[in-house]
Amino acid sequence: MRILVLPCDGIGPEITSAAVTVLNALDKAFGLDFEFDYEDVGFKSLEKHGTTLRQESLDKAKTYDGIILGTQSHADYPAPEKGGRNVSAGFRIGLDLYANVRPARTRPFLTSNMKEGKSMDLVIMREATEGFYPDRNMTRGWGEVMPTPDMALSTRKITRHCSERIARKAFELAMQRRKKVTAIHKANSFHMTDGLFLEAVRDVAKEFPEVQLDDLLVDASTAHLVRNPERFDVLVATNFYGDIISDLASELSGSLGLAGSIMASDTHCCAQAQHGSAPDIQNQDKANPVSMILSAAMMLAWYAEKHNQPKFLKAADEINRAVDEVLANPETRTPDLGGTCGTKAFSEKVAAAIRA
Repeated sequence: MRILVLPCDGIGPEITSAAVTVLNALDKAFGLDFEFDYEDVGFKSLEKHGTTLRQESLDKAKTYDGIILGTQSHADYPAPEKGGRNVSAGFRIGLDLYANVRPARTRPFLTSNMKEGKSMDLVIMREATEGFYPDRNMTRGWGEVMPTPDMALSTRKITRHCSERIARKAFELAMQRRKKVTAIHKANSFHMTDGLFLEAVRDVAKEFPEVQLDDLLVDASTAHLVRNPERFDVLVATNFYGDIISDLASELSGSLGLAGSIMASDTHCCAQAQHGSAPDIQNQDKANPVSMILSAAMMLAWYAEKHNQPKFLKAADEINRAVDEVLANPETRTPDLGGTCGTKAFSEKVAAAIRA
C-alpha cells in the first residue's frame, strides 16, 4: 500500500510522524507492505513554491492508495490570491473527497464531558464538497461577495447529487452498525436548500428498508447530543452543520484529540485529524496524536473494504485496540489527558502494543 504523507503545519509533522511509527509496527506484524512518500503543503510549500497547495501535489496524491494529511494553520495563511489556499478544501475538491466521516465514542476508562452515566457511540457523515463554504462551492470565483463596504453576501450550494451520495454512504454505514440514520437539517427556515437535502435523504432511505430514518433540526440536535447521545447511531448532515456538530460530539465524548476522521471519495481516502494545528505547542512533544493515529486506522479500514483486503481491516482494528490499551493507563497518556507521555513516546507505546 502506497501512502503519501503531507505533514503540513503546526503539530502536523509531529502527529503524522507518530502515525507512521504506529503504521510501521503494524506493517511488521501484518505484512502490509507500506511505502511512504512525503510532500510539502502548507507553510513549507508557500515558502518554497509561493502557494500552500500546488496542483502538482494534488495530481501526485491521486496516484497513491492512501493519504495522511497533517493539520493546517489556515487562519494564518495569506489571502488566496497571495498563495494562501485552504489545503483541506483543495484536497476535498481536487480529489472529490465528499464524505467526511467523523466518529465519536466514549471510553469507560476516560472522563467524558457529559453527565455521569451518559455514553456515546456515533458517526457523523458530513458532506464536504459544497454548502456554505465559499472556497469550495463555485467552479470559478468565490462564494462570498461584498457589494458595498457595509454589506456582505454568502452563497450556499446544495445539490441533489451530493446530497444523495452522502446519504447513501450514511445508510451503508448504518447497515454495518445499529441501523439508524438521523438527518440533520434546518428545513423549517432553509426551505429550498435544506428541503432538497432532506428530500434526497428520504429518497435514498427507500433503498434501505432495514434502516430507521429520523430527522432533527440542527439546533435541536445539539441539545439531544448533550442530553441523550445514546439515541444516535449515524448522523448525516450538510457541510456546515456537520462541521459544527462533529466538534461538539467529539468534545462531549472526551476530547477532539480522541476522534479519528477521514475524507473519502469512491476512489481515494485521506486520513486527517479532527482538531486544529495548535501552533502554541508545536515542536514541544506535547501534542496528542490519537486522532491522527485513529484516522490512519480508518484509512486502512476504507482500503480494506474498497479492495477486499481483510487483513487491512484486522490491522485497523488492532490500531484501535492498541490505542485503547495505552490510553487505559493514566501514566501513558499525553498531557492534555492528565498524563506525562510526549507525542513520540505515546506513539512508540502504541506501536509496542501492536499484536498480530
